[in-house]
Amino acid sequence: MKLKNVLVLLLFFMFLDCVLLKVESKCLKGCDIALASYYVMPAFKFQIITGFMQSKIVTNNSSDILNRYNKILVTNHANIFSFFRINIPFPCECIEGEFLGHVFEYTAKEGDTYDLIANTYYASLTSVEVLKKFNSYDLNHIPVKAKVNVAVNCSCGNSQISKDYGLFITYPLRASDTLQKIASDSKLDEGVIQSFNSGVNFSKGSGIVFIPGRDQNGDYVPLYPRTGLAKGAAVGITIAGILGLLLVLVICIYVRYFRKKEEEKTEFPETSIACSSQDGAKFIVVDKSPEFSYKELANATDNFSLANKIGQGGFGEVYYGELRGKKTAIKKMKIQATREFLAELKVLTSVHHWNLVHLIGYCVEGSLFLVYEYIDNGNLSQHLHNSAKEPMTWSTRVKIALDVARGLEYIHDHSVPVYIHRDIKSDNILLNENFTAKVADFGLTKLTDVASSTDKTDHIAGTFGYMPPENVYGRISRKIDVYAFGVVLYELISAKTAVIKIDTTEFEFKTNESIDEYKSLVALFDEVIDQEGDHIEGLRKLVDPRLGENYSIDSINKMARLAKACINQDPKRRPTMRSVVVSLMTLNSTIYDYDGSRADSASLSLTMEHDSNSKEFPM
Repeated sequence: MKLKNVLVLLLFFMFLDCVLLKVESKCLKGCDIALASYYVMPAFKFQIITGFMQSKIVTNNSSDILNRYNKILVTNHANIFSFFRINIPFPCECIEGEFLGHVFEYTAKEGDTYDLIANTYYASLTSVEVLKKFNSYDLNHIPVKAKVNVAVNCSCGNSQISKDYGLFITYPLRASDTLQKIASDSKLDEGVIQSFNSGVNFSKGSGIVFIPGRDQNGDYVPLYPRTGLAKGAAVGITIAGILGLLLVLVICIYVRYFRKKEEEKTEFPETSIACSSQDGAKFIVVDKSPEFSYKELANATDNFSLANKIGQGGFGEVYYGELRGKKTAIKKMKIQATREFLAELKVLTSVHHWNLVHLIGYCVEGSLFLVYEYIDNGNLSQHLHNSAKEPMTWSTRVKIALDVARGLEYIHDHSVPVYIHRDIKSDNILLNENFTAKVADFGLTKLTDVASSTDKTDHIAGTFGYMPPENVYGRISRKIDVYAFGVVLYELISAKTAVIKIDTTEFEFKTNESIDEYKSLVALFDEVIDQEGDHIEGLRKLVDPRLGENYSIDSINKMARLAKACINQDPKRRPTMRSVVVSLMTLNSTIYDYDGSRADSASLSLTMEHDSNSKEFPM
């Protein structure tokens, strides 16, 4: 009898849940038009922006329509002013009764990610989370020509706040924005803007707010009544909602309590496993990842034969092996490297990105083993410093720099939790057959607290020539990786190692022996870039001679200036990796190989954005 009552009650709950959905629908009908505040990056032409923001409103005579809502002249052949906001009209619809907005359709290009689409192409008018909700593609690898649904929120006004405003701008906040600045620019009272955005912190530098906008005549549009249902139906729902409010609340409380109890009874599989070995590596607890036996690894590598050895690192050797039908690189580490083993295992089981090497599995038997995807084109150091290798074109080098920057940006800003690599160098940048770069060797990686800019450690990590000055004091931050990346940029330009050996006979008369003198690549470039007057000729002498004349000195100079910003002595003045990505996209979009082919047609010109109070970095 009790079971029957429960079933009846549940059916009743389901019925009322449907009513509740109707009562609590966040919108019934949209409005004809809203405006999107689009922040224009350098070299973003009119066609590019209208291509992203295509809708029925801006399809025909879009130049004329844009002119109505902006006090600037827009033509189909001219660039729109950089670092300037333009208002783009778009329809504001009620989507699935849940929110006011419009869904744009974007056609993906090679290398596109949700973050790139949301924050670059659509100027933060949407977010990665919203894209994930409306699409099912891989977070960082969207198929070429895939149709991506881009939902942008809008507002039609609120009669309970004011009937004086019926046209609203969807306004993405930037780091320089404040309530006072927005009010001054829009010539509105701060209280009015705040009232339409209750509880919003306008100085947080991110997120969306809604600001009353002006029509084509420069006037604020009053709020006109809009009805989404017949008057009787609307009244009926309202009365039903009022009469059933108390009952609905009781039901919601019961259902939540019921579900919570059921969840508490549900058994979930463990998310970690304990591994042990005979040689002291006991009770190593790691995140779940495919586990291999020692026998499998030994068979795959011909018992770890010298013929299969493909690398040697500070924490062990790397062997090639075909494992379960896949080409793999197997790192064999000593038991003493448990900390590095766990660090790398933890990172690569929790982060996945096209420009980070992929971890396949592990083994803990006798030694510690990590199994990676096999990257068959070696590392960047081999291609730059081995004269027997075919020299890479300048466009390939810029593309590699962009790939590495994207990988670092991901672990710095988008992974959960956030990580610092702490050993970025050309040896740890792997290249596949298409010269796509993947960051590898996460043995020194450290979690970082995104709320603070620096932390301290007693364990100094990194490679000489790539370590920033603050390493001496044990200070660590994401800017450590930025500094090391700057050194890699200098390597890409010059094909010289991070530390250069210079033979000198300065003291030969005393010792009858030549003395080896060493100079860092950073110091070598500093001598050229910091000299008074024109440094271009000095820079030419540092360029990899194997490039011949097949490069643009302007492009080299821009890369060198970016590297110079990355190796700034003050960590706070170094750019973020997100800013570096944007700068390299700008540079990449201008690169043409000397056979006339395009270096990367998917890239777009952007600018570089520094931390909080630093200025824009010109490219």
